[in-house]
Amino acid sequence: MWTDKQRGIRVSQEELLCKNACGYYGNPAWQGLCSKCWRERARPAGAQKPDTRPTNDGAPLTFSKFEEKKNIEKGRRITTMRRLFWGSPSPPKRQESSEGLTNALKAYQSLEPGDFTGFLKILRSPPSQRLQSQCTAFLKTMEAYHDLPVQKQSDLVQDFYQSFAEHFSSFTDTQVTKIMEHIEKLIMTRLHKWVFCHDSCDDEQKDLALQKRIRSFNWVTLQMLSVPIPDKKTAVTSDPFLSAITAIIEMDAKRAPQDKLACVSKCSQHVFEVLSTSNNEPANADDFLSGLIYVVLKANPPRLHSNMQYVIRFGLPHSLMAGESGYYFTNLSCAVAFIEKLDGPALNLSPEEFDSYMLRQCAPSVGNKRQEVVSDTQHLLEELKGRQEKLDQGMDALNTELQKWVQAVHSQVDEATAQFSLVQKEITAQSELSHAVSSSSNVAPPQEDDKQPSLLVLTDQHMICTCILFEDEGF
Repeated sequence: MWTDKQRGIRVSQEELLCKNACGYYGNPAWQGLCSKCWRERARPAGAQKPDTRPTNDGAPLTFSKFEEKKNIEKGRRITTMRRLFWGSPSPPKRQESSEGLTNALKAYQSLEPGDFTGFLKILRSPPSQRLQSQCTAFLKTMEAYHDLPVQKQSDLVQDFYQSFAEHFSSFTDTQVTKIMEHIEKLIMTRLHKWVFCHDSCDDEQKDLALQKRIRSFNWVTLQMLSVPIPDKKTAVTSDPFLSAITAIIEMDAKRAPQDKLACVSKCSQHVFEVLSTSNNEPANADDFLSGLIYVVLKANPPRLHSNMQYVIRFGLPHSLMAGESGYYFTNLSCAVAFIEKLDGPALNLSPEEFDSYMLRQCAPSVGNKRQEVVSDTQHLLEELKGRQEKLDQGMDALNTELQKWVQAVHSQVDEATAQFSLVQKEITAQSELSHAVSSSSNVAPPQEDDKQPSLLVLTDQHMICTCILFEDEGF
């Protein structure tokens, strides 16, 4: 299931589904079953399994006695749940009318997804007093009996989910799911400190063992897991899976199971984005599982086993059985199961090579990584050198054009200056000539008709010189 010489890690869609073929996602923690089938299998196990041990009078137990014992146990559970919800073995008398209850439930239909504050306001309103009292009574009872075994607490929480959802039986499945997600967040945020990593189970020891095993595989590389190599330019500067690593680490800081699942979904989406970038096409299931295993090995999330068990025990069943969150969580469970059984063939390594890596006798992955970094750095330097050469050539061409333009401007200025000097000399000569003629005392004053041609000639010459100067300046 897990290994392949050509592709490394492979898992089919059928292997992720429940072994009972119910269509929901299974989980290695439930022996490949979904949460619904697992609970149905676990609860009646004691009643269905025949008991050949003799009783006090020496007679073996019969099937009718098993049925009687089963009914008694069922009655006890019903009585316990009634006490949890109503504070007495019998349900309280309904004081409000069916119309008032219907009006109270209508307010929940307008809730937006993720509007937890709006949900609390509706729950605290007078029409929802009964629902609020039910939640308050359940929380107080769970806190008072927090020493119960964690599996018993899980059963009580799941029964509470089912009982509370019955109030909204007239709603659509989408609306009920939205409301129950708010209920889960309200209940489990309060109960987190009592039920997470409970003393009645060995979650803490398994957390330490899993963390130690993940730490021993810090030498595993992308190539060993057959993960498609992302963009080398990005890989040199930082780990392309850094966002996914950060998201899976944040899971431990959340309290509600749905918030922890949101971190798993966010991590998985980042893995898909990186793989899609490296392949230039959507990633397949095999590459995704390999990438998720690499992220878990590099992140080594704190209390990973406890967080997963917390989601399994106290999360809403539909969140794990179907949908995007169920698919991602099932793959995370498969990744953890793969790491717990990781060996040489799974990484396409011989037993000798695997043992040498585990004993730290050799670490070729470090050398290979250094060679990859050196090669990628040289590639970047060559690319930068080529870009610098193109930039230098462009600067030289621009400098040459600038010099040509400066020379052209200087030549035009010199030519205009020379022409201006000639025109100025001509104007000066004409002015001197006119002054000499007008100041001569021996010559009679000219008539009006005689003066006009001289002035016209002088004016025309001046205009011609002025036009020549303006044309040279580019006007």
